[in-house]
Amino acid sequence: MSAGVLTRRPTLGATALRGGRVWRPSPYRVVGFLFWLVMSLAYWRVPLCCDAGVHAAVVERLKADLIHPRHPMADLPGAGSPYYSPYAVAEGAFARMTGLTGWEVLWVAGPVNLLVLLTGIGRFVRVLTPRPWAPVLALTAMTLLWGTQRAWWSGYLGLMSMTGNLGYPSTFGIGLAFWAWSLTGARASDGRPVRFVGPSGLRGFTGYADLGALYGVILLVHPITAVAAVTGGVAVVLGWQRAWRPAVAARWAVTGAVALTVAAGWPYFDVFALAGDGSVDAMHRRLYDGMAGHFWLALLGLPALWARGRRSVRDPLVLMFALDCLVVAYGFVSGHYTYGRILGLTLVPLQFALAVELAAPRPWRAWRKAVGAVAAAGACAGLLTVQAGAVLPASLDPVGFDQPPHWPTYDWAARHIGPGEVVVTDGYFAVHAIAGYGPNLAAPAWPDAALDERARRRRLEDVRAYLARDSTRAQRAVIARRYRIRWLLLTRWHPVPEEAVVVAWSRRTGEVLARVSPAGGNP
Repeated sequence: MSAGVLTRRPTLGATALRGGRVWRPSPYRVVGFLFWLVMSLAYWRVPLCCDAGVHAAVVERLKADLIHPRHPMADLPGAGSPYYSPYAVAEGAFARMTGLTGWEVLWVAGPVNLLVLLTGIGRFVRVLTPRPWAPVLALTAMTLLWGTQRAWWSGYLGLMSMTGNLGYPSTFGIGLAFWAWSLTGARASDGRPVRFVGPSGLRGFTGYADLGALYGVILLVHPITAVAAVTGGVAVVLGWQRAWRPAVAARWAVTGAVALTVAAGWPYFDVFALAGDGSVDAMHRRLYDGMAGHFWLALLGLPALWARGRRSVRDPLVLMFALDCLVVAYGFVSGHYTYGRILGLTLVPLQFALAVELAAPRPWRAWRKAVGAVAAAGACAGLLTVQAGAVLPASLDPVGFDQPPHWPTYDWAARHIGPGEVVVTDGYFAVHAIAGYGPNLAAPAWPDAALDERARRRRLEDVRAYLARDSTRAQRAVIARRYRIRWLLLTRWHPVPEEAVVVAWSRRTGEVLARVSPAGGNP
């Protein structure tokens, strides 16, 4: 986070022995620590949901075999799965050392990722401006100025979505992106008065190589976040790098070459093969629906961004916003809707430009007062319509704010299922969560490069046939043998097949766990 402030006072008494220097934390250190504490508690109070199941499953597979993990959700080889990133491998190694489960590792990862994110924000904003309150306002804008309809997706960092996705690799990747932009800004500054200079080797090739390694790691940790990280880095270089001497160009070439080398050298999957993989595009189509309701409050930063553009068309935030908008538009026009995943980071130039503008010392001109008043109203609107329930538990809520999703847990079922045993389920929550406890699914819930999408769809069709109410025992036996199905996890609306034996049920959801024989007979 931002550095503390050193001030000198009259050297009286014992203070004179220390030279009269008193350390005071910067505003961002104080606010950032409080934010970290509150959001960590908010993250811990809500049961993990949504994509958390697959990330917990990844940790479980790496915990079982760190070198050759199986497919995250199916009884198949895992070679080529992009889930096995350096971030995930580190989590798997941590789980092996500590004995924690995949879910418990995600609980630990949330506050750690938040720390990386907060420090990255502080560093990047200090490259943009020395104004001490700018990082505080940037954090406020980034978490509140979204829209008045809930936007919940991995990589979206409003208060509400943070309660679910702090433990995801996307959050860690975004935090690294802010760090990369700050280091890029320091190297591209060409003598500008940048407060944060970075590590030694700023002007030598080593520092540029280290920066390239960081971009390469971001590409491996979360490839779609890396798209926004690279466009942001390019914007910073184009905006601040003035003298393009051959030596300067060579240094940036080193950065790019090292990034590509680091990414290409990762043994678990080929990150560049993902560029032509459209298997996840369909599921991301809805990112482009309801964009006005999800994001309109961020447009309150448009006047500040416009003012920066008028001062310099090469302003990094202006260029960053333009490049991100082009990427999002390309995703929509081309049908590669996965590029819409950078929408959350597309808002950052608007939010941060507003923060820098409002951190200006007073007195303010009339237009800045008007922008500040509208921004404050927008932040209140975002808080009261969407975000407040993230930090205010229902038990303390006198208004009735919307709360984060409260998914059921499946400990009651997982304790009966052996690691790697195959489960079939008709439940929306169960199909997204049960693999995180160690079992496999006959049909994975998410596309994965480790499994051909056509094969995954055939598995989904077989599961639907198995669960069909008019299926016969003989038909179910064929499918059970094909995928070695051992367990059924069924909602209370689905009848239990005659050959299955119920062994447990959930009082909360009414779901039942039943055992079947993979040979198709009685268990």
